[in-house]
Amino acid sequence: MSAVELRGFGWRHAGRRAWAVRDVDLRIEHGERVLLLGASGAGKSTLLAALAGLLAEDSGEQTGSVEIDGLDPRKARERVGIVFQDPQTQLVMARAGDDVAFGLENRGVPAAEIWPRVTEALDRVGFPYPVDRPTAALSGGEQQRLALAGVLALRPGLLLLDEPTANLDPAGAALVRGAIGAALDADTTLILVEHRVAEALPLVDRVVVLEPGGGIRADGSPAEVFAAHGAELAAAGVWVPGPPPAPRRSGAAAGAVLLAAERLGLPPRLAPTDLTVRTGEALAVLGPNGAGKSTLALLLGGLLDPGTGTLRTTPALADRYAGRPPHRWRAPVLAQRIGSVFQNPEHQFVTGTVRAELALGPLRAGRPDAEVTSIVDDLLARLRLDRLAAANPYTLSGGQARRLSVATALATAPRLLILDEPTFGQDRRTWLELVDLLAGLRDTGHGIVAVTHDPDFVAALADRTLTLDPPQRDLLDTAVRGPR
Repeated sequence: MSAVELRGFGWRHAGRRAWAVRDVDLRIEHGERVLLLGASGAGKSTLLAALAGLLAEDSGEQTGSVEIDGLDPRKARERVGIVFQDPQTQLVMARAGDDVAFGLENRGVPAAEIWPRVTEALDRVGFPYPVDRPTAALSGGEQQRLALAGVLALRPGLLLLDEPTANLDPAGAALVRGAIGAALDADTTLILVEHRVAEALPLVDRVVVLEPGGGIRADGSPAEVFAAHGAELAAAGVWVPGPPPAPRRSGAAAGAVLLAAERLGLPPRLAPTDLTVRTGEALAVLGPNGAGKSTLALLLGGLLDPGTGTLRTTPALADRYAGRPPHRWRAPVLAQRIGSVFQNPEHQFVTGTVRAELALGPLRAGRPDAEVTSIVDDLLARLRLDRLAAANPYTLSGGQARRLSVATALATAPRLLILDEPTFGQDRRTWLELVDLLAGLRDTGHGIVAVTHDPDFVAALADRTLTLDPPQRDLLDTAVRGPR
């Protein structure tokens, strides 16, 4: 049983002028189930980190107080379980079962209880592999299920979930929501950050909306909050239940072929796949977790060497490099022709500030300084990152980091843009702006390939879809364990 109390709580990360979250007064009783909403950058993830006792005193400045059952969160960690936006940050062992067992062992759970609890937790989240499955072989969505299993196995009194279904396919997301609901007993307190608001409502009995400038904008039952504040919250960028945004369809036919894949694959991660990408077209790549969508994105972007098949490029994409697969291009040429956005934004950050991150690509391409400044200023404004120009990319919220990763890919004006979960972490306003930006690029002749589990994004932007099936299980087992 865990109750939460925040009095005037605020936190500012070291080296930042703006407060990540401020002036929060909030009481959450034992057993309450709260959906925490707010525009991108309102401080939702920071607040969860504070409740989990993960904000070190020397990593920023705090105002007010935050308590778990009257204790400083740093002294109440055994009562709290948290699943982060990026599951890779909390996977620590080489095998899936060992990763779930790790927390139980550190809590001193009797040895005889550990593996039954591991198996139960993995079953709850629909983890599709044996306990000896290597964690390095998991897709992002599968890692998310594993991280959730590790937390559920601990049976925490306070469960903190930061977008636990963000990278899951629809069936997997429904399964995980069911696992969360089943894991909650009358004494478990839940605080959930989730952009799939309508799907999350059956799990909660209260909605709290953070105000980006500080304080709480709305607090009450879901029916009360959305009836009284729904329109203004949507206008402010907060996701609310309702119809999906209108499509941004192109009226023109797709143009020239940019690249074509024939039996392109990388066993065991991606089965042989055929596809064509054209100018003036947005292609959405769909499929369940583990089907190889992110692997396909890396192959198309020239960032992996194919294991099977061919990838043919055309003069419309590569000029004198036409016919040569992208993974054989020189890095500066690749960056100017194909822009890639990884599933995990921080994997592509290499500088100390947001502005420097955006300037890096154009500078390497030999653009004049004045032109680079203009490109950077434009992208900062269009993606609402201008107030964060001097911030370290690793201190951004999940949604801000995603927008920065998209902006870095756009900075060299590539003819082909490949995005892996581009709408992850976006509030309603930045989602709409991102879709409009991509639609504008598509309509001016750029090719777009987007790996996504976001059905609204597909409905709004995609001209075509490609659905991948998971590689056959016997192929996966042979690749991981060797021939029988």
